[in-house]
Amino acid sequence: MIAPRAPLYLTHAPTPQVRDFATLAALEACIRAMLLSVMPLVIYRAYGDAGTVSLIYLLVGVGSMICGLMVPYVGRLVPRRWMLTLACGFYLAGAVLALTTGPQAKALVLLFNAVGTVTFTVCLNAYVLDYIARLDLGRNESTRMVYSAVPWSVGPVLGVTLLDWWAPAPFLLAGAFALILLAMFWRLRLGDGRQIARAQAPAPNPLAYLGRFAAQPRLIAGWFFAVMRSCGWWVYIVYLPIFCIEAGLGPLVGAAALSLSNAMLFTTPLMMRRVRRVGVRKSVRIGFGWAGCLFATGFALSHWPWAAVACIMAGSVGLVLLDVCGGLPFLMSVRPAERTDMVAVYATFRDASGIATPAAASVVLLVLPVAGLFAVCGAGMAVGWLVAGRLHPRLGLPRLSPAGAAR
Repeated sequence: MIAPRAPLYLTHAPTPQVRDFATLAALEACIRAMLLSVMPLVIYRAYGDAGTVSLIYLLVGVGSMICGLMVPYVGRLVPRRWMLTLACGFYLAGAVLALTTGPQAKALVLLFNAVGTVTFTVCLNAYVLDYIARLDLGRNESTRMVYSAVPWSVGPVLGVTLLDWWAPAPFLLAGAFALILLAMFWRLRLGDGRQIARAQAPAPNPLAYLGRFAAQPRLIAGWFFAVMRSCGWWVYIVYLPIFCIEAGLGPLVGAAALSLSNAMLFTTPLMMRRVRRVGVRKSVRIGFGWAGCLFATGFALSHWPWAAVACIMAGSVGLVLLDVCGGLPFLMSVRPAERTDMVAVYATFRDASGIATPAAASVVLLVLPVAGLFAVCGAGMAVGWLVAGRLHPRLGLPRLSPAGAAR
């Protein structure tokens, strides 16, 4: 009996679908979710001071942003498939470093993970823009979040539980997921994406595309929304667990809160349906307004720790809504010939928030307890609500036919 062979593609591999990109995003989420609550606790236990934790995250954010801005330049020299492979290599290197060094070297683990994340994000977004039609971008975002819901819901609690059981365990599991992610990527045969000819040669300066990005207000708005949303998650991920520890609630409370909030990702198809009905502008404003009010209320109730945690958890619903719709102004506006460059700038939102949040925390913690960051975050959400009011009211809504427009 002849053994079955793998399919031989005479021309090219099948065109990747929404579910393929969602699978890659979910596998990468397994890595990050596993270490999401682990890294702040490991660094806090190593140094014992929230201010030092903020400084470490600030330095890592600066380093990660520099690496992210260099990705398009390196991408002109290194094929995209090898860039994404390199991202998986950074995750693996971080896991190995965590297993072979002492507690105070965990800051380097954080840096390797951050560089891996920004490189993976740039490459994956470029693939999505190559293969997914503009009208399907919303469906792609909601599908990605549904696929990632289980890792984001289980990962934070599982990571902290494994850390308390056996310290190397979460890093071993994260490294295993990095290998699975790499294998799945090569199985999909995405290659280097579609090549789109430019009207002119690419600029030799890797930072030259920043001017083109700054000249497009909708791209700036999309980046700003992503930064503010990410700042909210930074406060939630890093400083809510520290607040729980200092308030005597224990380390598992913060991890459980994060897992429960991430379980909201299962509702993203319903949220996306609502976004399509009311439009991007109104949805973004609802997300910022809801999160801002509840984060501010959490600060006001900080003397009752359980009530404060409940308010911040409720506020995270607004952050999940922003995860669904906050990036659409960018995705719906980027020009095909500028995808890699503009995606690289957009991907710096994570690093920008990783710089802004700990920098603000370093100042706030001089005069206020950790709960003061909830109030500052609420104020930032209010700014996002104001900026979102400048979006076009019909952004994300079906286009009117000429007859409908006449009416």
